[in-house]
Amino acid sequence: MTTGLETRQITTTLNLRQIEDSEESVIEGYALKFNKPSDILGGFVRFREILDSHALDETDMANVVATFNHDQNQVLGRTGINLDLEVDNIGLKFRVKPTDTQFARDLLTNIKAGVINQCSFAFTILNEKGAEEWEDSEEEGVDYQRTIRKIDHLYDVSVVTTPAYPDTEVMVGSRSKELVEALRKEPAWRLEQRELLRQIEKEELLKGI
Repeated sequence: MTTGLETRQITTTLNLRQIEDSEESVIEGYALKFNKPSDILGGFVRFREILDSHALDETDMANVVATFNHDQNQVLGRTGINLDLEVDNIGLKFRVKPTDTQFARDLLTNIKAGVINQCSFAFTILNEKGAEEWEDSEEEGVDYQRTIRKIDHLYDVSVVTTPAYPDTEVMVGSRSKELVEALRKEPAWRLEQRELLRQIEKEELLKGI
């Protein structure tokens, strides 16, 4: 059983590479990067998210599409046809040679001009122990740090126009919500202890200013 579908976006460098002896271009970039804290996510509950370097070790990536703005009507490519995915020590690198459509040509023009430089991916996490971990955060204004250790299925990689990270509601699965609720039910003394540690840390930082 998996959690609900989630999407995440990152600012990355999109490269356009000309295919040798051809006028066609290839879009290259990273759909996700390991061990890089996200912007602050969530609404009422605020958290940062990190993808473990082994998060894709067992991920199903057999049928992934490349899209524009996660629009299934604007497909740029598909694995096994014109989309290549490669996991390295940085993250998940994608390379797609868009099909010859008007929206793809427009997209290439905008990427070349630097107007569009965001990437995104859609995924699910297995609803099992160890697939993700939620921990208290010591960062002011952030409640938890979420570490994703096991992505079950990758659905798409997408070139997008607007980042979804800052100050937006982020969809998380039912198990994630259960883990957060468990943390929020901590004894009062734990909450007081955490707040005291945060205050001490803040005072120490102010001393150095």
